[in-house]
Amino acid sequence: MSESCSMLHPLGSASRRWSKLVLVGLALFLPLMGAVAHASEAELVIPDLGKVNFVGVSGHNLLLVGLLICIGGMIFGLVQYMQIRSLPVHKAMLEISELIYETCKTYLITQGKFLAVLWAFIAAIMVVYFGLLLHFSAGRVFVIILFSIVGILGSYGVAWFGIRINTLANSRTAFVSLEGKPFPTMAIPLKSGMSIGMLLISVELVMMLFILLFVPGESAGPCFIGFAIGESLGAAALRIAGGIFTKIADIGSDLMKIVFKIKEDDARNPGVIADCTGDNAGDSVGPTADGFETYGVTGVALITFILLAVKDPTVQIQLLVWIFVMRVGMIITSALSYYLNGAWAKAKYGASTKFNFEIPLTTLVWLTSIISIIMTYVLSAILIPGVGDGTIWWKLSTIITCGTIAGALIPEFVKIFTSTHSGHVREILSASREGGASLNILSGLVAGNFSAYWMGLAIIFLMSVAYGVSTFGLGTLMVAPAIFAFGLVAFGFLGMGPVTIAVDSYGPVTDNAQSVFELSTIETLPNIAKNIKKDFGFTPDFEAGKAILEENDGAGNTFKATAKPVLIGTAVVGATTLIFSIIQVLTKMFGPADVSTGLSILNPLFLLGLITGGAIIYWFSGASIQAVSTGAYRAVEFIKRNIKLEGGGEKASVEDSKKVVAICTQYAQKGMFNIFLAVFFSTLAFACVNHYFFIGYLISIAIFGLYQAIFMADAGGAWDNAKKLVETELNMKGTELHAATVVGDTVGDPFKDTSSVAMNPIIKFTTLFGLLAVELAIELPAMTSHIAALLFFLASTVFVWRSFYGMRIPVLEDIKR
Repeated sequence: MSESCSMLHPLGSASRRWSKLVLVGLALFLPLMGAVAHASEAELVIPDLGKVNFVGVSGHNLLLVGLLICIGGMIFGLVQYMQIRSLPVHKAMLEISELIYETCKTYLITQGKFLAVLWAFIAAIMVVYFGLLLHFSAGRVFVIILFSIVGILGSYGVAWFGIRINTLANSRTAFVSLEGKPFPTMAIPLKSGMSIGMLLISVELVMMLFILLFVPGESAGPCFIGFAIGESLGAAALRIAGGIFTKIADIGSDLMKIVFKIKEDDARNPGVIADCTGDNAGDSVGPTADGFETYGVTGVALITFILLAVKDPTVQIQLLVWIFVMRVGMIITSALSYYLNGAWAKAKYGASTKFNFEIPLTTLVWLTSIISIIMTYVLSAILIPGVGDGTIWWKLSTIITCGTIAGALIPEFVKIFTSTHSGHVREILSASREGGASLNILSGLVAGNFSAYWMGLAIIFLMSVAYGVSTFGLGTLMVAPAIFAFGLVAFGFLGMGPVTIAVDSYGPVTDNAQSVFELSTIETLPNIAKNIKKDFGFTPDFEAGKAILEENDGAGNTFKATAKPVLIGTAVVGATTLIFSIIQVLTKMFGPADVSTGLSILNPLFLLGLITGGAIIYWFSGASIQAVSTGAYRAVEFIKRNIKLEGGGEKASVEDSKKVVAICTQYAQKGMFNIFLAVFFSTLAFACVNHYFFIGYLISIAIFGLYQAIFMADAGGAWDNAKKLVETELNMKGTELHAATVVGDTVGDPFKDTSSVAMNPIIKFTTLFGLLAVELAIELPAMTSHIAALLFFLASTVFVWRSFYGMRIPVLEDIKR
């Protein structure tokens, strides 16, 4: 009982004591900051949108129409949800998916409480910044804090919706596979993904349009910052904790295949339910919250740039309305593309007994990209034909198109390194056949490194084109047009919003569908074939169903991998725009000459900052994997002790399964707690060292994070699909070759689903929070700032230390001797 209770409080008494000490420290230090602060001029004021007309309609009214379209997008998502819920499913499979959902609910409720603790740290800084530093009234500060809560609840809410619809879709996908036709097993996960994508983007836009339309202009800018920080915090917590959770469960479950020579989703393995929960915690909750945050923060970065870099209020209004109308337009283009692609795919593959699952998903991405590009030029020509010299509309459209092309091209690069049809993946398989797990791992590392090179060049090329276009006239409208161009490239990355989210969400449904099939033990039920024929009107083909689900999972693995570099790419490109905002603040305070000198490579502080960011990225990679390793150790220890293969029944007990879930939750939150506070205090410390040092630091974590994330994500995807080839194409489960690829996959699991995917929210959160931290630091006297830097750095090192030494796997006594 005591063990169970301790698992329900995963932060533990020691961590609770630390949280109290940290809050006391903040309470002592923050009033000092407020006492020395004075008012700042860096307010972001939204101009009156009603002062400019677009095709005879005021900007305010045009965005009201956009608001209605967004509500329509939410209705679209809910209709898709209801259609999936009404699909037929056998009771045995439904019971498993509902059990998975119940464990997911428990996990999310626990995470919600955890988020409230983390929010307290950020809220304290925001109160000091806006209330004491900028001297905002209590009412305005309250509204800003309120929107930070709205941001967190947005990330949290769409994540909850994501697991609900995915756990409905997984059992329906598993059941429809029994008909022996692959097309429905592709259509259901894609419908589920589109439901999430449309709802996510629409909710995001509704919240941002509400701020733009109904919050007074002098408060709207800070509300956007509060909203973005809130959703970034929510995404970081859910992405990191979810990534740790899912890989603890996945590794714990996978290793049982080697230890006990059992199948992947053996119902007797108490780790399988935790694995299914983890598929949703890591591959549904995390990406959904991450996607929500990505679209919001990128939008806030562009809004901030326009308000700081564009001096003409009329042009500010034109660009703000243009950006939001373009965002609303992607709801329409995504829905249109989805229906067109669905009709084509059904006509071509609806009656097929076998086809490549990747083809309909690939055509959806490219079709959406093409339609989005056309929409970009058309809307720009209608909305901003007279901006500048009359050619700005097509130049801005061309810059966005660079990002939209990247959103379709990057998945193609990812598939070169991770698809089941990839030469790299087949090389891993060949290496494993002769060299076992050792050569499997080395070949995967090669694939990951090569992928970082080629995708890095692709992103650089497209950003270079955008920069080139920005040199033709944009400088007459704004300061630093190249930075705006980079922000628009990030905007273009996300131009296919709902579809990007849909193909990413496809993976957890296909993964869970396999597990639901096995865990239901439907084949062993008495008279099952006759009952299905009687109740559902078809004769089940169990072997065909298994084969279809295996193949479909391979496609899911590939497309889970394709979305990751898109999101991390937006983090880096979007961070550039946010860093520019910090530079603008510094220029206003210290003058252009001082900033130019400070950001020179000849400035030792700036150079040291560039070097420091890499240290943080590598620490973070290690800390997140350490949490997975220790948690997996505990999970494996428990499963080995409690698995009952002989005389224990056909299924593991629900109690044992829940204990594995509790272990995963415990280490996910311990890991996240240490990581978040280390990042939090590092950001404050480095901001207090020196503002130019801090800018170098932000640039560094973005660049190091980009390549580390791509390398880890694609290496992990290659290892995963090499294992999938052994299980499907070669049908060699239980062999030495299979064991070698399973080992490689367990290495790749935290690479692709823990460390790499969390780089995006970590980079964005650090940069956004840095907007506040650097201004707080600048207002302090030099001595106070340096003392604060030391204190905050010492606090960060405590949590860095805890992220390893506080999470270590116990050293065995015989090894000690």
